[in-house]
Amino acid sequence: MILATIAALLLIVTAIGLYGVAGERGRLRIVHQTIRSSRIPPGFDGVTIVQFSDTHLGPGYSVERLGKLVDTVNSLRPDLVVFTGDLHDARRRDNIAKYDPSPQLARIEARLGKFAVYGNHDFGHERTLRSSGAFLSRGGFSVLINAARRITLPGGEFITVSGLDDYVLGKPNAPKAVSRLENDRFNLLLVHEPDVADRLIRYPIDLQLSGHSHGGQVALPLLGPIVRTQLGSKYVSGLYRIGGRFRDKRPYLLYVNRGIGTTRIPVRFRCVPELTVFTLLREDD
Repeated sequence: MILATIAALLLIVTAIGLYGVAGERGRLRIVHQTIRSSRIPPGFDGVTIVQFSDTHLGPGYSVERLGKLVDTVNSLRPDLVVFTGDLHDARRRDNIAKYDPSPQLARIEARLGKFAVYGNHDFGHERTLRSSGAFLSRGGFSVLINAARRITLPGGEFITVSGLDDYVLGKPNAPKAVSRLENDRFNLLLVHEPDVADRLIRYPIDLQLSGHSHGGQVALPLLGPIVRTQLGSKYVSGLYRIGGRFRDKRPYLLYVNRGIGTTRIPVRFRCVPELTVFTLLREDD
């Protein structure tokens, strides 16, 4: 009886492991979120934003698979596309040289633009030189490093998208990027690490989009996400409303995307790779 129980447990553990390595990593979940705000201009009512993050290109996630992801993104017909960091997996020295995603990234269609920020893996294997900027630029993405851009419609209505440098290996400068944002406008922020939201709450940000955490990669019943990362351990997955002074009428929303690829261990369990679709809806005060 004891041997049979042990055998059954080993079988279950093996099945879970095989699913985590070969099953869930190959799936993709499209998550829809609605963002309501009185600061969304009438012309942006109904605009959609698609976020993807943490592709970690390498042996575990090929350029061919990225191409299939691009097909899915385009099928959603987004107005705006954002990438929140970690294009290659920098744990292998040769990934950046062997995997060129530029042609696939260039196929992404978004009438209002494509924007990206750096993650910690975008500094290469040596963690000192920025490695992803050229690939993203050739793919048609504007890489925001402590910068803000207006997205303007022909009639003059606009929202802003800002991007901060990576907080682990870069030189983030929030005052430079977001301190001059207008209080009565809708302001979107891209930054790789989600936990920095607590430092940014004093700025007029409506929605922060982040990645980095991979949703924990492995989420066990009762224990929750078990793979925690620097600046990605407090806010791990999904939508958060960050509290604080003066935030009753202007909520600071943070969304943490679970990402596409993996790092450290090539496993996902109860943490399916994710594309997120945000729909902006104007809401009267």
